[in-house]
Amino acid sequence: MKIKSLTLLICSLLFTVAVRAQIKLASLFTNNMVLQQQSQPPIWGWDKAGAPVTITTSWNKKSYKVKADINGKWLAKVATPAYGGPYTVTISGDSTIKLTNVLIGEVWLCTGQSNMEIPMKGYKSQPISGSTDAILKSSNSNIHIYNVPRSSVTIPQENSKPSEWYVASPEFVSNFSATGYYFGRLLNEMLHIPIGLISDCYGGSSAEAWMDTESLREFPEIKVPAKTDSIKAVSRTPTTLYNGMLHPVIGYGIKGCIWYQGESNYERPDQYEKLFPAMVKRWRTLWGQGDFPFYYMQIAPYDYTQLPPYNAGGKYNSAYLRDAQRKLLNEIPNSGMAVLLDVGEQATIHPPRKEPAGTRLAYLALAQTYGIKGFDYASPLYKTLAIDGNRATIRFDHAENGLTSWNKPLQYFEIAGKDKTFYPAQAVISGSTVVVSSPLVKEPVAVRYAFKDFVVGDLFGTNGLPASSFRTDDW
Repeated sequence: MKIKSLTLLICSLLFTVAVRAQIKLASLFTNNMVLQQQSQPPIWGWDKAGAPVTITTSWNKKSYKVKADINGKWLAKVATPAYGGPYTVTISGDSTIKLTNVLIGEVWLCTGQSNMEIPMKGYKSQPISGSTDAILKSSNSNIHIYNVPRSSVTIPQENSKPSEWYVASPEFVSNFSATGYYFGRLLNEMLHIPIGLISDCYGGSSAEAWMDTESLREFPEIKVPAKTDSIKAVSRTPTTLYNGMLHPVIGYGIKGCIWYQGESNYERPDQYEKLFPAMVKRWRTLWGQGDFPFYYMQIAPYDYTQLPPYNAGGKYNSAYLRDAQRKLLNEIPNSGMAVLLDVGEQATIHPPRKEPAGTRLAYLALAQTYGIKGFDYASPLYKTLAIDGNRATIRFDHAENGLTSWNKPLQYFEIAGKDKTFYPAQAVISGSTVVVSSPLVKEPVAVRYAFKDFVVGDLFGTNGLPASSFRTDDW
């Protein structure tokens, strides 16, 4: 019996050593992955400390040799050609892993809270308009998708929870970000290049949950949890989503990022004006790819008084957050903002119309990142205010071909004098400007448009994209 027990013990130890000796890849590296074209994206994982590791790429038949560090981690940067595939990547150490159906193309990170996370099939009793038809027609061997699993922790993780890259098909697209999918679908249609989409989202998340300790040092009012603290609000506790979901994927080769978030910061617009650009700057620094494209969605109008603690009035009006996002276009380099002022829903914070969201973000990328010319890709944005007597003239960027209200009267302009009291105004489109006045304001000093918690915008560019809400004051 002793000999038998000893034999079992030895076998167990040998099995444990064998398991520990096997090379392991970071969760992002699986069959069907997409690597960023014409760059040097890293591939990383773990093996025994000091173990030699060889990565061989089939597109150039080149081998990259590295060694695992004292903690067993290794990383190799591989050179990628122009788009193409499928290829294989073979990683050899104490064991061998061969990844198949690897594509070279354009990789985009899709991040934010529930309006980015909500899948094509919708949440329970919360539909996505037109999704059944879109899902059914989604099979596309040149669109690959990856979901980073949810994780909220107080300590930065070296690896994310296991997941897989999948080829776009009804089975997998139905569970992928609707906004992200529509974005990637249009990119693939226009560029004829393989597209890789990584969804890294958590419903209800605040911006500070996606930021690390270092980037929050300049915000002493935000309490960063200690490593041993319990997490009471899994999606709103500072640093916890960064630790569990973003830190493990930082460095994966990407072209750029799309972001749909702000609902969970709506009541703190002044803070968001500093918080959001700090987050973007930090992400770019950590990625080490320079100022990669960062396109974000302005939050849609919604009646936030329906949510606990049922705050109303003052800066609890979510138009202030939308305005903060508008102004940050001038603060964040290589950025763009898509507008949803025409698709918000008063009764739900999750507008069912997600195709406009993904499509409008794609317009920005196609024009600003990929250089496609000949189409008006952006929403009209407030530029200047000029006062002439009792009339205020508003000029807009991105309105070279004029403005329209689809032949309906403009209802959502307001005008104020030195007393800072706003009155409903008459507003008339004149080419690329809007002339605003009111008999109640003899000497105007400020104008606001669609500056309400919930509103359905009625001013558009001739390109059909809604103008952003705005205010010319800072009251």
